[in-house]
Amino acid sequence: MFILKNKKIFFAIAIILLGLSFGSIIAKGFNWGIDFTGGSVVEVDYTGTVPTQEQVQAIVHTTYPNASIQKIGATGYLVRTLELSQSAKDALLNSLKPTGELTEKRFNTIGPSIGQELRTKSLIAIILVSLAIIIFVAFAFRSVSQPIASWKYALIVLAVLFHDVIIPAGFFAWSGIQVDTLFIVGLLTILGVSVNDTIVVFDRIRENFRTYRKMNTTEIIDNAITSTISRTIITHGSTQIMVLSMLLFGGPTLFYFALALTIGILFGIYSSVFVAAAIAMWLGIKREDLVKSSAKSTDPNDPNSGAMV
Repeated sequence: MFILKNKKIFFAIAIILLGLSFGSIIAKGFNWGIDFTGGSVVEVDYTGTVPTQEQVQAIVHTTYPNASIQKIGATGYLVRTLELSQSAKDALLNSLKPTGELTEKRFNTIGPSIGQELRTKSLIAIILVSLAIIIFVAFAFRSVSQPIASWKYALIVLAVLFHDVIIPAGFFAWSGIQVDTLFIVGLLTILGVSVNDTIVVFDRIRENFRTYRKMNTTEIIDNAITSTISRTIITHGSTQIMVLSMLLFGGPTLFYFALALTIGILFGIYSSVFVAAAIAMWLGIKREDLVKSSAKSTDPNDPNSGAMV
């Protein structure tokens, strides 16, 4: 009973987090990477003495003050900057030669138009995946909609997914971390992981309405949450262990991808356990609806008489 008894507190926390996340996105915006804005990436590998990141930054920033330098492995560096021509790239490599003997491993350039196209397609991908999940939930619960219509299940799932995606997005906007295509992949992964446990809770609520005829609505929903919470924690916990391994040992390339997943999975547990069922109650789950539906199903004048609730 603890969760539903304090549902207003848990819901208020979710609203506050969403408000802070929205505020960060609106006030600061995203620090879009070159995948979305256009630019060049130069990766170098040192074959001898490896300079510090500060030494590399000092040289690169004299020509490209807005460039970002990222350590890759034990001997490499990744330089992200504005779009470079071949001659400008060669000049950049020559300027780095005083820091040690190095070789060029990669040089990629993305034009502004391609970057804008990637940004648009990433947004479309998130919207389409969300819509596909909502349609699936409404379809899956269509024949067992009592005592709550299947479209309400879909609406709750939409609210939960929105919560789980906006919070890590707001954190990235607030922190100024550069957003690239791996971040978008992380958001899509969060959508898939989050919806799974929410549906499990809803399915248990539906089964409880059928099984426990003498329980009231609050008892039924609380039983559904408590009987699935261990599964939720184990499932998300095992996933979180893997993600934390990537975060700690995956290197700079996977760090921010793993960070987005870590935040999303953490708040996915919160929304599935503390938020989703509370929203379901406010949308009208009632024991009385089930009783009325049962009475109607036994009415001899009802063409659907005898149908299982």
